[in-house]
Amino acid sequence: MQGSFQKFQSTVGKDVLDVTLIARRCNRRTGTRMWRRGADSDGFVANFVETEQIVQMNGYTASFVQVRGSIPLIWDQIVDLTYRPKFEILTLEEVPQVVERHFLDLTKRYGNVHAVDLVNKHGGEGRLCEKYGSAMQRIGIDDVRYLHFDFHKICGDTEIEWLSILYHRVEAFLFLNRYFLVNDKGEKVQGQVGVVRTNCIDCLDRTNVTQSMFARKMLESQLRRIGVFSVGESISGHPNLDRSFKILWANHGDGISIQYAGTPAMKGDFVRCGQRTMRGIVQDSWTSLMRYYLNNFRDGTKQDAIDLLHGYFIVSVSKNMASAIKKGGIEALASFPVAFSLIMTGFFLGTISLRQVRYDPWNLVVAVMWMGMSFAVTSFVRANGRVFCNRPRLHQPRY
Repeated sequence: MQGSFQKFQSTVGKDVLDVTLIARRCNRRTGTRMWRRGADSDGFVANFVETEQIVQMNGYTASFVQVRGSIPLIWDQIVDLTYRPKFEILTLEEVPQVVERHFLDLTKRYGNVHAVDLVNKHGGEGRLCEKYGSAMQRIGIDDVRYLHFDFHKICGDTEIEWLSILYHRVEAFLFLNRYFLVNDKGEKVQGQVGVVRTNCIDCLDRTNVTQSMFARKMLESQLRRIGVFSVGESISGHPNLDRSFKILWANHGDGISIQYAGTPAMKGDFVRCGQRTMRGIVQDSWTSLMRYYLNNFRDGTKQDAIDLLHGYFIVSVSKNMASAIKKGGIEALASFPVAFSLIMTGFFLGTISLRQVRYDPWNLVVAVMWMGMSFAVTSFVRANGRVFCNRPRLHQPRY
């Protein structure tokens, strides 16, 4: 099982509280951030994680489950050295069937499902949002509902308090479908009969901020039910509990993100501190650069390792692995370090030649030649960005 486990102990007055957070990642569509997106033809999605928050106090045990997962369309976003590669929906005609298969599976496992979609309404994300929303309107499952909430437009980079708008829209579903509760006599009081499914594009940063809010509200409800909190009392009124809860969910988000993207989650200061901080903004900038580097130059090999581990590529005496990883055509000549060196060399030598023009006009011709080489190599790399990236070679999934 792949996932994460975090736990803390705190006190509320004289009562001792244990909170455990467990993440269980589905193994049906595993992989790295850019090489496993969306759903397969059976409706299994990338980065599908079940999160269970378990509370133990005064002999009571309560559990609240949420899930996250990639948008259940057959889509990808192949790296090509650009900062934001284009989103591509591969099989538009299969969208309704794939979405329905995904949510049929969820309803069998969890009961009622409330899908919360946090992606942007514009740009490439907007196209995915439109197709997803359209498919959800036509879905023939009574136990499924859909809500779009443009996280970036409404909350921006700093206005996290506007998430309360989303909570008020989902609150009735959360309390109607309850949580699992066992009393101090070991008797089951109630069970959870529905789940909130949250997604953004990666199901990492915006998703973790949102899920931590839902989890906080449900923990407060559970503590009122047990009799520890009075009506209107909140976690924020208990500094030690509040700090431990924030750290718990920030670490939870980091663990899931490291497994999928190779870096800690962004917007972690929202979860860890409850607000945007300058340190968090700087950290997110660095994380974004690291994701770009890993996506383009490291994750292909990592995806091959994951595919080998899961048996998607079987090594045998009769199968020649060398043929699977052999490069041909332009790809055999494509080397980003070499191309980058040529570009910088041409720019450097061209600059030096320009400085020498006043001594010898022929240096202008030399400068144009060096600068032309840099421009030509740059244009070639931009036109063939995908072949310069580190791509998986052992297994090409058939959607």
